This record gives sequence, C-alpha cells and structure tokens, in this order.
Amino acid sequence: MGKRLMGVLCILAAVFCFLYCAAVFLLRSGSRFYLVWAAGGICLTVFAGMLHFGLWDKAPGLLRRTFCLLMAAGILLFAIVEGCIVSRYHDEGKADLDYIIVLGAQMKEKGPSAVLKFRLDKAYEYLTANENTVCIVSGGQGRNEPCSEAEGMYQYLTGRGIEPERIVKEDQSTDTSENIAYSAALIGDLDSRVGIVTNNFHVFRGVSLAKAAGFRDVCGISARSNVYLQLNNMVREFFGVMKDFVFGNFL
Repeated sequence: MGKRLMGVLCILAAVFCFLYCAAVFLLRSGSRFYLVWAAGGICLTVFAGMLHFGLWDKAPGLLRRTFCLLMAAGILLFAIVEGCIVSRYHDEGKADLDYIIVLGAQMKEKGPSAVLKFRLDKAYEYLTANENTVCIVSGGQGRNEPCSEAEGMYQYLTGRGIEPERIVKEDQSTDTSENIAYSAALIGDLDSRVGIVTNNFHVFRGVSLAKAAGFRDVCGISARSNVYLQLNNMVREFFGVMKDFVFGNFL
C-alpha cells in the first residue's frame, strides 16, 4: 500500500475517531472511555504526519519492523477476544434456574441507567417466566451514585411486581469480578444452576468469571444494549477481558 494512500486512510480513521468520541460523550455512556477514541485519533494523526513528512522512513528499520509486528499481534489478539465476546452475544439461558445474578451498572438520581435498565428488564422477563428462581442483584455504591446499585435494582424489580423475598441484595462489589465472587459467597452451593444476566457484549466475561469462581452449571442470559454505543462497548469490553485475564480472574 502506498504511503500516500496509507496517510489518507489514517486521516479518515482519525476523523472517525474524533467524531465518534464526541458522539459517545453526547450520548452519556456512563464512563470516560470515550477519551480512548480521542487518543486513537491523535495517534493516527501523528502517524499520518510522520508518513507525509518522511519521518517514518527515517526511523530505524528494526524499530519499524517491531512496530508492525506488534500491531499485527495486537489486531490478531483483538479479533480473537472479540470473537469470544460475540460467541455469547445471544445467550438465552436455561429454564428454571436456581439463581440468576444481575450484574450491576450505574444508578442515576432518576433511576437505573439505560445499560442497567436493559439488564433489569431481561431479569424481570426471566423471573416472571420462572417463578421458583431467586434473583441476586449485585453492585455497590459508587461516588456518583445516589444509592447502591443493588438497592436501586431491588427497588426497580419490586416496583414492577417481583416478590421481595425472591430478591437478594449484594451491595459491596465494585466491579464484575467482585459481582460474581460476592454473589457466589451468598449462594454458597456451587452446584446451583445459575444464570448471569447482563448486556450482550458483557455475557462472555460474566460467564467466564462465574466458571472461574467454581460454578459448575452456569449460563448467560443476554440483555440488549444501545446500538449507537455498541462499538464503544465492544472495544471497552476487550480491555475488560484482558484486565481480568492479566489479573488471573479467569483462573
């Protein structure tokens, strides 16, 4: 591929990154991950500038080859992880589970965030269809939240008619690995049949963490997510999977 064409493609990709960063910010995704898109746009712009002014050609050959090798390895790793994420995208779970665990997400002053509401609506759908299943709502209270995620989820589900005695609150966890670990401690019996309720892009990690926690019969229950934020969610989830892998949470 010619340097001119490569430079043009980098500029176009950078423009996309900057525009998508602004879109995710305006859509209020609930985190600052949108800044990654800005960083990507800056890196692509710098690389295009290096191509245009001939600085790339002046770099040592070994450095250029190492950079290209690392980029290829990174793209391959990204494709493998995203394939694993997509493989759980449409999980529907099993009927008559002993427990479902609803993984927490941001609570706002006016109620559950859109991401969390999708999870709760899926949990409500499952609980109304499987009347003997107990629901664990899992999530602590962040600095920008009016109450614990568990309390907010409890209020939402009971407000829609789910019996309070069917809902157990786990309100100490701060991330997905703790959601699973603390919920497992409440359940106690790792032979229980358990479903993990979360958004489609998050099911793979939730189920993997549940298996690592020792559950022998676990499945995913996939809730939908905001289509406009899906690219952001999928890229962010890649880093979430890699973090849990590096810290040994999948072992």
